[in-house]
Amino acid sequence: MSFELILKDLVNDVPHAIGAILVDWEGEAVIEHCHCTPYDIRFIAAHKGIILAHLKTLQSTEFVGEIEDVVVTTTKGHLIIGCIDQDYSLVMTIERSCPTAVALHRFRKAVIELQREM
Repeated sequence: MSFELILKDLVNDVPHAIGAILVDWEGEAVIEHCHCTPYDIRFIAAHKGIILAHLKTLQSTEFVGEIEDVVVTTTKGHLIIGCIDQDYSLVMTIERSCPTAVALHRFRKAVIELQREM
């Protein structure tokens, strides 16, 4: 399955999803699928590295383990960021009305699919 199809299925399967984007270690877009202006999701994704870097400094692999994904909730929606490997991440934005558990479940399945394709 191609990266493009994985992202398209993810966005289409999650109610109230805005978009998903695969980014490299520098925050550069590899591919995205969204119901918004591609610039908007690329801008958000470019800053995901900052969020992950700060969180990784807080983790203790002895007691907590490595960070796999994180959900950031805002007044307008949720941002889900997940690590595919050391170099690539998946970023997804959803509306606030989206059931977060449903989105996170489908997001994690997409991460596994992307890992298989790498």
